[in-house]
Amino acid sequence: EVQLVESGGGLVQVGGSLRLSCAASGFSFEDLAIGWFRQAPGKEREGVGCISISDSSTEYADSVKGRFTISSDYAKNTVYLQMNSLKPEDTAVYYCAADLDSRRWELGYFRGDYWGQGTQVTVSS
Repeated sequence: EVQLVESGGGLVQVGGSLRLSCAASGFSFEDLAIGWFRQAPGKEREGVGCISISDSSTEYADSVKGRFTISSDYAKNTVYLQMNSLKPEDTAVYYCAADLDSRRWELGYFRGDYWGQGTQVTVSS
């Protein structure tokens, strides 16, 4: 069964950090691009960043560049989103998604073939 499972969300104060995990199963992990997206109440879904599992290329949205980092762990078939210097506007449900072609690791080309269930991140001021 193909599955993506996010974890690690929660409540954090402004300026704090969280690390989200996206565990992939049922895929050929090295063939994937994984994207992180978020959706705040009343807003459209926004791309946060992507990674190519095969060569670890990454791209980030301007709103998170320099604060968020995406990495992958081959041994665990898991992708991480490290979020530092969190702001209230980072509050959203965060989703990971898989593109079955690792070459589509840029947000403009990424195609979410599979999606996780989402995890809530709340940044309090």
